[in-house]
Amino acid sequence: MPFENVRRPKKALSSRFVNTVTEPGKYFDGQGLFLRVRKNGARQWVQRISIQGKRCEIGLGSPPAVPLATARKLALENRGKAMLGGDPLADKHAAKAKGRPLTFAECVTAYSEAKLSEIKNEKHRKQWLSSVERLALPVLGKMPVQDIGTTDLLRMLEPHWRERTVTAKKLRGRVEAVLAWATVSGHREGDNPAAWRGNLKELLPAPSKVARTEHHPAVALGDVAQWWADLSERDGMAARALQFLAMTAVRSGEVRGATWDEINTAKALWTIPASRMKNGREHRVPLTKDAVELLEALPRLDGSAYVFFAPKGGMLSDMSISAVMRRMQGGQEKAGCPGYLDASTKRPAVPHGLRSTFRQWTAEQGYPRDMAEMALAHWIGSEVERTYQRADMLDRRRDMMAAWGAFLRGDAALGDNVVTLA
Repeated sequence: MPFENVRRPKKALSSRFVNTVTEPGKYFDGQGLFLRVRKNGARQWVQRISIQGKRCEIGLGSPPAVPLATARKLALENRGKAMLGGDPLADKHAAKAKGRPLTFAECVTAYSEAKLSEIKNEKHRKQWLSSVERLALPVLGKMPVQDIGTTDLLRMLEPHWRERTVTAKKLRGRVEAVLAWATVSGHREGDNPAAWRGNLKELLPAPSKVARTEHHPAVALGDVAQWWADLSERDGMAARALQFLAMTAVRSGEVRGATWDEINTAKALWTIPASRMKNGREHRVPLTKDAVELLEALPRLDGSAYVFFAPKGGMLSDMSISAVMRRMQGGQEKAGCPGYLDASTKRPAVPHGLRSTFRQWTAEQGYPRDMAEMALAHWIGSEVERTYQRADMLDRRRDMMAAWGAFLRGDAALGDNVVTLA
C-alpha cells in the first residue's frame, strides 16, 4: 500500500490512487486534506482545520466529481480564510442553504462537522454518526428541517423504542441535538420536537419501564478458582491480557490500550489517563504482586508502546481476548462439563462479566460499596459529592485487590477474610 493512514504522509496522493482506491480508511494528502473511503466504497474529501481556535472537519465533495486538484484548491482557500479570522465552515453552510431550507440530512452533516470533534473517543464518534445514519436518516433525512414535528419523531422512534430501548433513547438525544443546532443556526423555529420533557415523555413509555437489561454473563464465584487455573495454563498474549484484566477488574479496552509509560512497576501502580477512560477521569489501579510479576515477564516489541501487543505490534483486538474465553468454554464442553456459566442466565461467561464477578465478590466479602465502585471506575454519588470526593482510596483498594488476587488463585475461599465494618 503506497499510502499510510497518517496525518503527514511520506508521499502525497496521486489522481490515479484517488480514482482506484477501494480499501476503507483515511488517506492524507497534507494541509489537513484527506480522502475518506468507507466500507461501502463511498469516497469523500474531508479537510481538518482549526477555525477560530476550534478544530473542525469540512466536507469538500467526492471524487471523481471533485478531482484531487480541485480538493487541494478548496483546502488551500479554506486555510487562508481561517488564518485571516474567517469561518469557511459557516460560509459553506450559508452558501448551501441560500434560497432553500436545509434538509435534516444536511443538518446532520453540518452538526457533525461542527460538534463531533468534542467527542474524544473515535469509537463513540463513529457510533454517534452510524446510529443517526441507520435509524434517523431513512425517516427524516430528506425532510426540510423546519417541517419536522413530533409526529415524525414518533414515526422514527416507535419501531425501536420497545425492542432496542437503549439505542432508541440515545438516538432521540442525538436528533434533539441536531435540531437544537438547526434552531440556533437559524434553519428552523419553534420548539424542539425531539425534546423529552413536556413532549415525547407524554407519548412514549419511560425507557426504564420497557428496557430489557441484559448483563454480561459472569463467571460464577464458585467456578473462579478453576477458571483461573484453566487460564493460567494457556499461552499467548491474549491469555496474559485476560489474566491482567481479571486481576485489575478494568475494562477490556483499558487493558488492550495499556502502554508501558502508564505503568510504574516499582510503585506497583497503573495510571490510566482520562482520555482512555469511559468516564473521562484519570484512574489509578493498584497492582498486586502477581500483576507486577506478569508484567515483568512479558516480552517487549521494538516500535510498539503497547503492553499487550498484537502480532504486528498494534493493539490487541477485543475479539482476541473474547476468543480465549470461548476456547476455555469449548474445552470444558468437549470434556463433558458445563463450563463457566453465569449463575443466573446459564450463558457462557465473557470477559466483561469478570467485572460483575469481582463486584459480587466485594459484596460477599463486605467491602465498602464506594471502594468497590472506585475499583471499577464507576461514578459515585451526585455531581456535588464527586466534586468534594477527591480521594480514590488507593491504599485501601490495594489491600482489597490483593485479597481478590488470592481468591482468583484459590488461596482464599469465599467467606474468608470478611471485612468487618465499624
